[in-house]
Amino acid sequence: MARITAGIATSHVPAIGAAIDLGRTGDDYWAPVFAGYEWVREWIRDNTPDVVILCYNDHASAMMLDIVPTFALGFAEEFEPADEGWGKRPVPTVIGDPDLAGHLAEQLVIDEFDLTIMNEMDVDHGLTVPLSLVFGQPQEWPCKVIPLAVNVTQFPTPSAERCWKLGEAIRDAVEAYPEDLAVQIWGTDELRAITRLDFLREAGSEGIELIMWLIMRAALGEKVEELHRFYHVPASNTAVGHVVLRPVETVPA
Repeated sequence: MARITAGIATSHVPAIGAAIDLGRTGDDYWAPVFAGYEWVREWIRDNTPDVVILCYNDHASAMMLDIVPTFALGFAEEFEPADEGWGKRPVPTVIGDPDLAGHLAEQLVIDEFDLTIMNEMDVDHGLTVPLSLVFGQPQEWPCKVIPLAVNVTQFPTPSAERCWKLGEAIRDAVEAYPEDLAVQIWGTDELRAITRLDFLREAGSEGIELIMWLIMRAALGEKVEELHRFYHVPASNTAVGHVVLRPVETVPA
């Protein structure tokens, strides 16, 4: 069966993508940011998954504010980098996995998550910056990617608890997939109880984006091992957070 082997969470600051694309990662300002990702870039070489389920939020690139799905799952064979107003990022086309995406959709609907299915969707910096931070600048991405867009741009947004339950349902769905795949999910328990308003009060106007980390965390199961943690201020107009977790299998008593 398929299995979730790790979870990675990271900020997706758009200026980070620009620094990579313009060759400025060694600048005095940016070097401390990228130093925090040296560990994961080394680790991923021996732990490259077959598929990444990447939880992110669209920034009115593929989904304008006239239609705002709560959860949208990418079904396409390929996803092109979005033009966010200054041209497409010079990064590889994202290759999808429609077979696994179809299985996820069916199982998540059975678990009472009403998903929007995206048969065509460009992906913006919310998805491509994490790929660049972890994989660098390859000619093609080394694994398939299933985009899972979460609405954090327009109220009502999903609650932290709802995102946690989605992560649990994703874990069940992956483990029910018959193909032998290593799957990673990119996006602490007490955060489940924080309200959407509290996220905004404690972490600013973009703090609600942290709910996507809960999808990742819940998909890893009850116990995890922390492999790497990094935090840095500033990066553009915000901070950068990054963590790598691995599920710890438990044996029933």
